[in-house]
Amino acid sequence: MTVHLVKMAVGIESVDHLVDVQSERLRQAQDAGGAGVLRHLTRNTPRRAEEVLDAGSIYWIIKGYIRARQPVTGFGEAMGRNGRPRCALILDPNLVRTELVPHRPIQGWRYMEAPAAPRDLSRQSAARTSMPDEMEAELRALGLL
Repeated sequence: MTVHLVKMAVGIESVDHLVDVQSERLRQAQDAGGAGVLRHLTRNTPRRAEEVLDAGSIYWIIKGYIRARQPVTGFGEAMGRNGRPRCALILDPNLVRTELVPHRPIQGWRYMEAPAAPRDLSRQSAARTSMPDEMEAELRALGLL
């Protein structure tokens, strides 16, 4: 059964900002002669890794809302900046925008069962929504969307 991860995107202002940051990290990894895969380092390795790899994604909390997801394609080992071992989440570089779902701040990551996952926005509905994310969030909080 599929399970997902939920994580705060610390220091990220918007989905577009996350795309820019990840693109730069991917470019740096390729320039350094690395494997050219997008990795996100975490302190702990998920115990339910097999369930995450069964079509699971990482859902990003940005400015108090889950706004996007990325499929998790694998796990690896890495060294953190402090020289301590870390778990490397191998991510698909393509971000998928999701419905805005409010989420409280968390440390680290949490599991999310598949039925609780926000729906993906289709490309057509994402293109039609030309309002800023903050306005959409406020209208959704008021029950108008």
